[in-house]
Order: sequence, then structure tokens, then C-alpha cells
Amino acid sequence: MDQDSHCTAERELLEAVSRITTFSTTSPSEEEKNQPKAEISCQVRKENPEKDDLQDSSASLSPNSSMTTKELQEYWRNEKCQYRQVKLLFEIPSTRIVEHRLSKYVMYKIIILQTGSFDSNKSVIERRYSDFEKLHRNLLEEFSEEMEDVTFPKKTLTGNFTEEVINERKLAFKDYLRLLYSMKYIRRSKKFIDFLTRLELQEAYGCLRGGHYTKALEILLEVIGLQERLTRGNPVSIVPTLCAIVVCHKDLENPASAFEYGEKALSRLRVHTSHRYYIPLLETMITLAYELGKDFLSLQEKLEEWKAKKDPIRVFTLKELAVREYVQ
Repeated sequence: MDQDSHCTAERELLEAVSRITTFSTTSPSEEEKNQPKAEISCQVRKENPEKDDLQDSSASLSPNSSMTTKELQEYWRNEKCQYRQVKLLFEIPSTRIVEHRLSKYVMYKIIILQTGSFDSNKSVIERRYSDFEKLHRNLLEEFSEEMEDVTFPKKTLTGNFTEEVINERKLAFKDYLRLLYSMKYIRRSKKFIDFLTRLELQEAYGCLRGGHYTKALEILLEVIGLQERLTRGNPVSIVPTLCAIVVCHKDLENPASAFEYGEKALSRLRVHTSHRYYIPLLETMITLAYELGKDFLSLQEKLEEWKAKKDPIRVFTLKELAVREYVQ
């Protein structure tokens, strides 16, 4: 191909891209039309100032004649990555009124399930108005810009327990959770994840400390599925819960199940050998492997290798670590 033909072909490619760009900026898709406004506003937030600077400098870029084909492809990939379809759905199908001698409040039943597939392991939690209010207040401290267009149901002086007000709040809280989850940096935040899991974890660890391992295990197995869905980008964060499940199974004399969950925890610590749970977990896994007739030598080698590299320090047992979690 001669030089004039090559230039003509390149010019035609760029003109085609320009037409696509014009169309995409003037004719948004139905998904983009329906996307919550707050989600769009939060997409400029980055993990750190350095990335913010890079994003600000690249934000002014648009597909134009100065970009090569490779750069154009990279540009469109980045644009596509700006939007992520919601993976979890939040439903609030029912409520119940709780009355104590000095207080009365409404508990909202929240069902959390995954979209796009049959989710047989849906998670069910209950939260009251004050729990939502605390979450909103905490998120405003850290994500004031992203929360700018997020509305929160206001308190009323009277009528809080009427069917009309309760139904309105059910719909409002459902939309509120959906909107929060649609924002990348909020759904990954510890404050949002704690709102959905902390109360159940506190109850589970309280049962564990009290020796009620069956009840603790029941709660932990319900929570771990939700934690896994919420923390896909940070698998190490669920190691304490996995280890608590190991402790419960071990004390309930279910070594095979304890070993199964211990393997899951170890796989998440493969490159995090300085994690406080790593050595206690290794020691427990060696005991379980020996009891089950499995290969414990490779685990023993890892333990000896770690001890050879580190200065001798006092290490808690796995159970000692577990009972210290969520201590008020």
C-alpha cells in the first residue's frame, strides 16, 4: 500500500471513530439514562491524590485525530470500565414492630441476593431506622461529594408506626441501599460493609466466647457468603471469619469441615504471610491434617520456613485470636 492510500485509510478510521463518539455522547443508552445520578458523580473519585491528578489530566482527552488506533482502543476500554452493573439486589419485603418497656421501633427485613443467577444462598438481615441513620451520618463524613444527591428519609414527630409511613420507608431504604451499592467507593468501604455484617458478626463472636459454638457457627456461615460478595476485591478481609468457622468446627469435633475452611483461609494468605492469623492458622491446620491423615509435612515446612525468617515472638492460638474479635 502506498503512502497516500495509507493516509487515506487512517483518516477514514479516525472519521468513523469521531462519528461513533458524537453518537455516543448525544444518544446515551437506556442503561446510562437509568443510571443513578449520584453514581455518575462519584466516578471521578480515585483511590489517592496521585491517581486523581492522572485522572484530571486524562479527563480532557477525547477520541480525536491525535490518538493512534491502540490509544483509541485503550480509551474505549477505560470508558467502558467506568460503569459497572449492580451485582447485588436489596429487597425489603416486610417489617416488624419491636416494643420494649422503654422503647419502640420498627425492624426492616433486608434480603440481599445476587443478580444474573439463581442465588439460593441469599442473605437476610434486620436493621432499624437508627442503624440506617448512623450509616448515613458515617458515610457523609467520608464521602460528602458522592452523597450530595443522596436523600435520606427524615424523622417524623408523629406517625412513625403507621402503615403508610412504614411502607414509604421500606421503599426509600430499598432505593437508598441500591444507590449506595451502585457507587464503587462506597460499596467497597468498611462503613458500608460493616452496616450489612457487623451486628451479626458481633452476635456470632459473642456466642463463640460463651462456648455456644453451634449457634456461632450458624450465624458465621450465614454471614460469610455475604462477606464474600461484598469484599471480592479484598479477599484477605474475610480471613478472621473463616478462622472463626474453623474454631467452631474444631470445637464441635468436625475436623474435616474445619480443615476445609482452613484451606480457604490459607489460600487468601498465600502472599500475606505477615498477617496475624497466618501462623496460628498454620499450626491449627497441621494438627487437623495429622488427625485426618492428610499431608501435614508441607504445612510444617511452611511453618519452619516462616520461623527461620522471623524473630521469635509470642503468637496467640487461633482460638485466642478469634475470641478477641469484636470485643467491645
